[in-house]
Amino acid sequence: DDGGETDLDLGHYERFIDENLSRASNATTGSIYSAVLAAERRGDYLGKTVQVIPHITDEIKRRITKLTGPDVDVVITEVGGTVGDIEILPFLEAIRQFRLDVGRDNVCYVHVTLVPFIGPSGEQKTKPTQHSVTELRSRGIQPDAIVCRSDQALSGDLKRKISNLCDVAPEAVVNCADAANIYEIPLVLREEGLDAEVCRILRLDEVEPDLTEWDALVDRVEAATKPVRIGLIGKYVTLIDAYLSVVEAAKHGGFHHGAKVEIEWIQAEDVEGLLAAGRLRDLDGLIIPGGFGERGVEGKVAAAGYARENQIPCLGLCLGMQVMTIDFARNVLGLAGAHSSEFDASTPHPVIDLMDSQRDVTDLGGTMRLGAYVAELLPGSKVAEAYGKTVVSERHRHRYEFNPSYRSRFEESDLVLSGTSPDNRLVEFIELNGHPFWVGTQAHPEFKSRPTNPHPLFREFIGAALARAEGRAPHLFPPEAADRTDAARESTPAEVA
Repeated sequence: DDGGETDLDLGHYERFIDENLSRASNATTGSIYSAVLAAERRGDYLGKTVQVIPHITDEIKRRITKLTGPDVDVVITEVGGTVGDIEILPFLEAIRQFRLDVGRDNVCYVHVTLVPFIGPSGEQKTKPTQHSVTELRSRGIQPDAIVCRSDQALSGDLKRKISNLCDVAPEAVVNCADAANIYEIPLVLREEGLDAEVCRILRLDEVEPDLTEWDALVDRVEAATKPVRIGLIGKYVTLIDAYLSVVEAAKHGGFHHGAKVEIEWIQAEDVEGLLAAGRLRDLDGLIIPGGFGERGVEGKVAAAGYARENQIPCLGLCLGMQVMTIDFARNVLGLAGAHSSEFDASTPHPVIDLMDSQRDVTDLGGTMRLGAYVAELLPGSKVAEAYGKTVVSERHRHRYEFNPSYRSRFEESDLVLSGTSPDNRLVEFIELNGHPFWVGTQAHPEFKSRPTNPHPLFREFIGAALARAEGRAPHLFPPEAADRTDAARESTPAEVA
C-alpha cells in the first residue's frame, strides 16, 4: 500500500503467509548501492573510501534488522539467486556476518538445492547439492538445514548421504518433492519436519500449528474441477509472469466456486483476427489487464466491445478499464475517434487523459500514482455488492485517468460510474447496467487476493463466468459472505503496491 514497486517473489510471500508487506521487505542490489552512494554524498562516511565490505554489507544487514520490532518473532530473509553467482556475493557475506552480529542461536541458514532425476540411468543425483554446499561453505556459511527440491521423493539412503557429505543433521535434510498443486507444499514441509527443526535451531518453543484453514484450501483446490475458460488479453503474453498476480487472483476466485480456471493467452494485436474467425466465442470470460504503450490497444478495445455486445463477463484492470471506456465512448455514445491521449494526442475526444498531478512529471521511474487509495462505491452497484461495503482501498499504478470532462455524457447512459475518489474527482470503477458482469477498475485488485481469501471482484467475475459456462444466470453472493471476506482482509496491516 505504500507504493513500493517490488520483486515478483514478494507476491508469493504475501499470498502464502497472508501478511501484507511493505517496500521495506524488498531489497534489490540497485537499491542497496543507491542508498550507500547517497550516504557517501551526504558525508555519512566522513570521506572514507566506499567499499563492498563494510559499506554494502552493512547496508544489507541494516535492511534485515529494519524489519525487526516488538511484534516480530522471526524475520524470513530470502537471498535470491544461485550460490556462485557474482551478484550474490555481497549478500552471502552479509548474512555470514549477521550470525556473528546477533548470535548463533538467532540465525538459521536454510539452503534450497536441486536433486535432479536422470532419466536414462533412473537415478537421483546429489552432486549438485554437494557442490552447492561446498561453494557455500567456501563463503563461510554452513547450512543448518537443506531443503532438497526434486520431482520424485528422496529415499532414506539419499537423505543420509546428503547429511553425511554436507555435514547437516539427518533430520535437517528435508525433501520438497513436486506436489499435485503448489498449495500442498507447506503441508509437505510440515510433514518433513522443517518447522520443528527450525524451532530447535532457533531455540524457539515448538507450537503445534493450526493448519485447518490451509487443509481446507488444499481440499478446495483438489475439488475445483468445473472448467471455466478465461481469455486474458495481454500485450506481454510471451512472458506470462508479467500477469502472474492476475492469474493467481483468477484461480483464487475459482477455488471459491469449485471451478478450475483455464487461462487462454491471447495476444492483444491478434484479437481482431480472432474475432473475425470466431475464436473467442467459446470463452466464458475475458480479463483485460494493465499495460503501457500503444501496441495492442485497439485489440483490447475490440475485446472489450465484443464482451459488451455478447454478454460475456469481462473484468478490466487499470488500462483494461480505460479501453472499456474508449469502447463505450466510440460505439455507444457515438464519440467518433475517442481515445486516450496517451496513445493519440490529437484525439477529438480524450475520454482518458493525463492526470493533472502528472503533467509536469518528466522522470518515468517511480513517479506514477502509486500505492493504496480509497474509493467510495455507489450503493446498490455490482462492485458495492461484491465488496459488501461502500468504502474500499485498492492499490494503483498509473498516470492516466477517466477524463472528468466527459462524466456527464457517460452518466446519461447505461454505463455506471460506480466508484470514485473521496473528493469525487477521479473515477475508480465502472460497470454496465443490464450486463452479467462488465466491470472495470483503475486499480490493481489482483495484488490483494489470497488463496484463502479471494478478492471480491475476481470472486464475482469467476462466478459470472461459471454461470455462463453452465448456462445459468449469474448471481452475487449474499452481502454477509462478502462481509466475512473483507473483515478477514482488513485484519492485516498495509500492503506493498
